[in-house]
Amino acid sequence: MAEGERAEHGGGGGGPGRPPQEGEAEALKSRANEYFKGKDYENAVKYYSEAIDLNPTNAIYYGNRSLAYLRTECYGYALADATKAIELDKKYIKGYYRRATSNMALGKFKAALRDYETVVKVKPNDKDAKMKYQECNKIVKQKAFERAIASDEHKRSVVDSLDIESMTIEDEYSGPKLDNGKVTLAFMKELMQWYKDQKKLHRKCAYQILVQVKEVLFKLPTLVETTLKETEKVTVCGDTHGQYYDLLNIFELNGLPSEMNPYIFNGDFVDRGSFSVEVILTLFGFKLLYPDHFHLLRGNHETDNMNQIYGFEGEVKAKYTAQMFALFSEVFEWLPLAQCINGKVLIMHGGLFSEDGVTLDDIRKIERNRQPPDSGPMCDLLWSDPQPQNGRSVSKRGVSCQFGPDVTKSFLERNHLDYIIRSHEVKPEGYEVTHDGKCITVFSAPNYCDQMGNKGSYIHLRGSDLRPEFHQFTAVPHPNVKPMAYANTLLQLGMM
Repeated sequence: MAEGERAEHGGGGGGPGRPPQEGEAEALKSRANEYFKGKDYENAVKYYSEAIDLNPTNAIYYGNRSLAYLRTECYGYALADATKAIELDKKYIKGYYRRATSNMALGKFKAALRDYETVVKVKPNDKDAKMKYQECNKIVKQKAFERAIASDEHKRSVVDSLDIESMTIEDEYSGPKLDNGKVTLAFMKELMQWYKDQKKLHRKCAYQILVQVKEVLFKLPTLVETTLKETEKVTVCGDTHGQYYDLLNIFELNGLPSEMNPYIFNGDFVDRGSFSVEVILTLFGFKLLYPDHFHLLRGNHETDNMNQIYGFEGEVKAKYTAQMFALFSEVFEWLPLAQCINGKVLIMHGGLFSEDGVTLDDIRKIERNRQPPDSGPMCDLLWSDPQPQNGRSVSKRGVSCQFGPDVTKSFLERNHLDYIIRSHEVKPEGYEVTHDGKCITVFSAPNYCDQMGNKGSYIHLRGSDLRPEFHQFTAVPHPNVKPMAYANTLLQLGMM
């Protein structure tokens, strides 16, 4: 683990004769450090917070809590703590490290670069700091270059520059091929086994799937509306995050998708897990096979800045080409943002809105064919989170907001809905029911990132009563490729 990414044990000032309160704060910090070492970040945060309450002028406490927040993806909170630590002690180098990491995670590369610069100035011989500074500088320059060459006219589709017909499939390739250019059930079964054996789908087949799925998604509305008959059921899955072997396990436990066994996958198919290409091409294949019975909604990780940091872009480039990543990016922009079942249950990846008064009609009108903006309804649908207390508060992630039970109740009443289902957050049991049963979280990546120890779950909804039935499952073994293997080097270095 790099120096800037370790919980700190250093003292809180004062010798044996320091005030009892400071001694008590130090004991709490030590307890928090133990929880941190055991990867129980929730308790680590709790005890760092108690230490801060007793001694709010100690930069290390904020720095350590910032790192615990980083591990739980609370990048907004991590950023605030790192900033506070620096305010308290301008020479506290780890504060700059943590703030840079928080900004990197939020895609704020220029701000991150400024902090890495500070670290390098103070510690010119620190190899880790120098490498991070160079890597971040490279990204900032690349982004500036991309902006300089981007023209105002609508960018030309990658599809226009592809000649798929003339791509040849070599004789030695013995893997699955589309049947006359079409996905069949036999192809899907062969593909899943091929991927299970860690083999690569031929690029021609991958391009065929991407071009066809773009056409299918392009025709869909931003808010998909489906009707379940009394006897019908649908399975709703949450984040899968490149955990291919866990996706296969869902199909093993719950049956393969079919017209009689429909699915909704609620975003975050890629990034973090290192089998994201396998997950997304399998899901896209089923979308082509059962376009009306297999549904995919966009998550906050079906976006360029997340893919650049958390691994999907690196993985596509490693397994295929930069051109194919550009096509994935185009396809992701056409994924619907929400789905409504029987006019009563609304499903979206993140959650509800930063402002009151949003209607289903407002969702229908969102122009989704773009990278999500930093605020507004599209951003909220992908990024927001529920909170236990009423009202709204600043997001722990540093994007969108957190919304309380009163916000949920008022949105549901205005739109004549019963409840919402969302994903976007790891839950120990794989799901969580909050806001008086009106806000349900489902997460389908068990033992997330190989380290959270959580269960995964999926939900059955039946047309007769739309009462959610939860099904839990645990992680299955996968080949020895670590999560984040393709992520930006700045996040690979001991940083979740």
